[in-house]
Amino acid sequence: MASSAVLCIILGENDSKKLTLPLGIPGSVEELKTEIQRQCEVSGEFRLQYKDIDFDEFINLTSTSDIQNKATIKVIYLPNTPSASSLGSQPSLDEIASISSVDTDILSSSESSSSSSLRCEPWPDVFPVAEFVYDVEIQLQRANSDFQSNGTLFSPSPRMKSDILECLASQIIKYKAYPTSAEFDAVAEALVKKHPCLRERGSVTGFYGWKISLKYKMANYRTKLRNIECVELNVNSLKRKQGDPRTSPNQVKKPRRAEVNYCPNYPTGQSKESLEEERLSLLTEVTKSNNQQVIKEKMERTFAYRWHEVVEDKPFIAECKRRWPALFSEREVEAEFTRITTVPLRSKFMQQLDHHSSRLMTVFRRKGGDAGRKIRTIIADMDKNGAIETRRACVLKALIVYLNEDPENLIRDYLDVEDNQETIEQTVLGIFTISKEGAEPTDDLEDVGIIIEGVEVLHDLGNVANALAVLFGLMYSLDLSYPANLKYTFEVLQKLVMELDGTNLSTKAQVLKNKLFEGTS
Repeated sequence: MASSAVLCIILGENDSKKLTLPLGIPGSVEELKTEIQRQCEVSGEFRLQYKDIDFDEFINLTSTSDIQNKATIKVIYLPNTPSASSLGSQPSLDEIASISSVDTDILSSSESSSSSSLRCEPWPDVFPVAEFVYDVEIQLQRANSDFQSNGTLFSPSPRMKSDILECLASQIIKYKAYPTSAEFDAVAEALVKKHPCLRERGSVTGFYGWKISLKYKMANYRTKLRNIECVELNVNSLKRKQGDPRTSPNQVKKPRRAEVNYCPNYPTGQSKESLEEERLSLLTEVTKSNNQQVIKEKMERTFAYRWHEVVEDKPFIAECKRRWPALFSEREVEAEFTRITTVPLRSKFMQQLDHHSSRLMTVFRRKGGDAGRKIRTIIADMDKNGAIETRRACVLKALIVYLNEDPENLIRDYLDVEDNQETIEQTVLGIFTISKEGAEPTDDLEDVGIIIEGVEVLHDLGNVANALAVLFGLMYSLDLSYPANLKYTFEVLQKLVMELDGTNLSTKAQVLKNKLFEGTS
């Protein structure tokens, strides 16, 4: 597994940033661009150049093999697109002139292949209340003025209130179909902050009544969408098709772990039959070498079809691997996770893990009893090997012990896979590591892989932390439940490390979160 790397990113004149890559230089230019977009807050379309050592000039970057740690990369913005969103830098005329038609063709092709049916943003920190219909806006502007002048609250007519709620519901559905109670609170609070004249008398929060009304309106709005065959909602109807058995209420399929795209509609112009043809074509493409871009495009086009199959049919892993072999690679697990959550997988996992490591170590060292002794034994390995991969593995194992769960339920070390085949076949879910014969505990591992339902789904993952990040991505990609004997470990990884649905925590996870953030406010 490649070690971490840093790059100097030139965003414009007198504007550059340091890019940290915990997993090393990405395998493709597209992956590097994604990291630049995320860490440097670059929006719009752009291409990259790198500072060539031989010529001391910036040359178009076509392969990440051309760059090494501490290389200098220049962002070249394409015409009619914004530059770095945070600083507003603009491309120079010579940069615009240097853009080739080939670059434009590639970008157009990539853009057209994306699925417009997918949500592209997670639930916002502050809910954006859009403008209402014209007559409602006029009345609210007048009422807000009266409120500012003399504190008079406004009581909208039933029709006007319905219009307001309908508009809010249409905004909510852009982020998720089934908001939590806290998210309804956020929407109602945003409404009365933007339009203070709508605050309620006799309510502690000033918006409790709006929250309740919004819950009912959202339920009605879902019914309306279900009636027009919105697949995401139709999957939960009691009578999905004539002749189909009625679905049990216990089988309702809805996001459980902050999934943004859950049961999405098929892409425009596509049907189940056409997407099945794409799947069959994909089986051929995965047998070809150097074919990642074609596979990526086909995987994106078939996402809704594949995800419905995973959620509704719940196939065994062996069957899923037979039908979708392309999914079982590090690259595609990461891409699938991002399609489902809009969040990058491994970079976020490693950065957050590294960010919390020092504080976690402080918390771990305070642990007493048998768990404390086990943690100190695990941490002792860090003194023998200072590699970041070793540190991450030790932190993760210590975390599992701290949560009163057993690391061996997740990570098992073997000397030879074949000698332990029977044990592996009985493993429901876990990570295996292969150590060289006679190796020290801190020596590099010969192999690291993932087992699900007794099937080895991935190997050559380099180290434990990377394997756990990929396994976490597979939990989402295959819609797997967290194992009962590791539920707190995966909850912490989801809600504290990956920051997905981080407001709704179990008592044990909340206590750890409080300790992590002690003295930071």
